[in-house]
Amino acid sequence: MSMFTFDMNLILWTNIIALLFSFFVVGAVLGAFFTKTPAGKKFVEKARQRLRVLMFGWEFPPFNSGGLGVACLGLVRALSGKDLDIVFVMPKRLPDGVPFAKMVSAEIDKAKIDSSSLGYSVEYAVNSPIAPYDSSKSYVRREDGTYYEDGTLVYGSDLVSEARRYARLGGAIAARAPHALIYAHDWLSFGAGKEAKRVSKKPFIAHIHSTEFDRTGGNADQNIYDIEREGLHAADHIIAVSGKTKNTVVDRYGIPSHKVHVVWNGIDESTAPARNPAAPLRLAALQQAGYNVVLFMGRITIQKGPDYFVRAARRVIDRDPNVLFILAGSGDMERQMMHLAASLGIGDKVLFPGFLRGHEQHEAYALADLFVMPSVSEPFGLTVLEAMRMGTPVIVSKQSGVAEAVEHALKVDFWDVEKMANLMLSVLESPALHAKLKKKGVAEAASLTWDRAAESIRGIVDTVAVPAS
Repeated sequence: MSMFTFDMNLILWTNIIALLFSFFVVGAVLGAFFTKTPAGKKFVEKARQRLRVLMFGWEFPPFNSGGLGVACLGLVRALSGKDLDIVFVMPKRLPDGVPFAKMVSAEIDKAKIDSSSLGYSVEYAVNSPIAPYDSSKSYVRREDGTYYEDGTLVYGSDLVSEARRYARLGGAIAARAPHALIYAHDWLSFGAGKEAKRVSKKPFIAHIHSTEFDRTGGNADQNIYDIEREGLHAADHIIAVSGKTKNTVVDRYGIPSHKVHVVWNGIDESTAPARNPAAPLRLAALQQAGYNVVLFMGRITIQKGPDYFVRAARRVIDRDPNVLFILAGSGDMERQMMHLAASLGIGDKVLFPGFLRGHEQHEAYALADLFVMPSVSEPFGLTVLEAMRMGTPVIVSKQSGVAEAVEHALKVDFWDVEKMANLMLSVLESPALHAKLKKKGVAEAASLTWDRAAESIRGIVDTVAVPAS
């Protein structure tokens, strides 16, 4: 080969490499522009098609019994800013005036499907009092005169019957409301989503916030499991709130791994407990009396591990009697925990203020020197983000989904009450550790927003949804 030919080949390959490098640089710049800068994000959002989503849920704040309703509020509000028009279907009639939602008629034949200025409305389908965290047995126990109207029993005799009644109406609503996508939250709504898909043939996303195995400590109700499993298999895509939940869905329900997407929950001003300056402070006197305060906030049920919290409290008080423990919430183990505290000789050091909302939650987080979530099986754990956002250091069980999402929280196995107690004392006795967890926790909670979650979900939606005609 002549020197001339060699030089020409060298020049050719040099030009090719330079051209490829230019493409790489331009691609990187454009990628950064479209994903990082406000102008780029706006361009991407404008390029998206506006889609209509028929969404089935079970509760919506301020009428909620736990994290499911809070998550629905945060997600719906954030998703409405992602070019999604959401019709949010509820199973029970609630009074007008729910913030951030437009209320319409409870009767299917009179209901109007429209959008408020926020991009979604609420449709009421089934007038039912049950909460998403009831079990079949607890729902039967709750069925009394409270739920009769004009002498007529309005509601089904058990939780499963109510979910199936809701499911039957899913198809009727889907036939009336044009939509590109069906979206359902948790097992109580999965049947409605499945029936809607059968009628409209539109793709169906199932968002699972908690499985039957989480709620029952592994002793799953077969009827609820069957409904949950059928809904998950009917869905085209599944959103799980953590890798922990994804593993449960894959292992326990036989769902292919590629079908399940992990999207962590978030927090923002719309869902974080807010202070009300006009409301009285119920708990402030505890801190004024010089006590250190450790807080538990959640349902007092087997899933949340309140017994491990109380047993760890006994160990802490043995070493520092100047610590008070607040067990805030309600549930089927509440009386049992009162008896446990008394039997351990710490009945005067464990307070039970009941179920807290809004301002009262804000006050409890602000008062607490430490927040502990000792859940036996926790799909995510929104209370951890609420505490961190308030600057309250946190200890979480390793068996929680939020443990994947946060770095600046102390982590312990729920059953290791000795270590749990030692970690509590470490935070209470070390101003430096307390300050570090507070500072880092606030910053970390600020990065875990509902908008971040909604952006991930919008990406999933774009892979399956076909615009309605």
